[in-house]
This record gives sequence, structure tokens and C-alpha cells, in this order.
Amino acid sequence: MQRKRVNSSRLRSVGYDERSETLEVEMSDGTVFQYGKVSPEVHRRFMNAPNPTTYFDDKIAEEYPSKRV
Repeated sequence: MQRKRVNSSRLRSVGYDERSETLEVEMSDGTVFQYGKVSPEVHRRFMNAPNPTTYFDDKIAEEYPSKRV
């Protein structure tokens, strides 16, 4: 999955596969997590958020199942 860099101290890049509704987040330390069943709208809001770290913490990290890849 191709990821785009984000402007965040904790997050390095974000990728999204709309077909499988999988969000992939690379942390600043290089660790990568995948989150399942993330809607295209949530991904769009995440990528357009003024503070991606806050959006990630509030709307994604606690709300969606994740696995380390």
C-alpha cells in the first residue's frame, strides 16, 4: 500500500485502500499499523485534519481494530 507523508510529530505517513477499507499508519519510529473497516469519509477527514495526531488519537486509534504489520 502506498502511503503519503503527513505533517505530524508522531505520524510519518498514511495509506488507504478504499476497496478493503484498510487504513495504514506509519508512526515516526517506523512502526506500521493497519486499521480495518475505516470508511472513505474518515480517511478523508483524517488527511484534511489541521492536526493529524489529534484526529488519529480521537477518531481512529481507539475506535478501530488494529494490527501491527
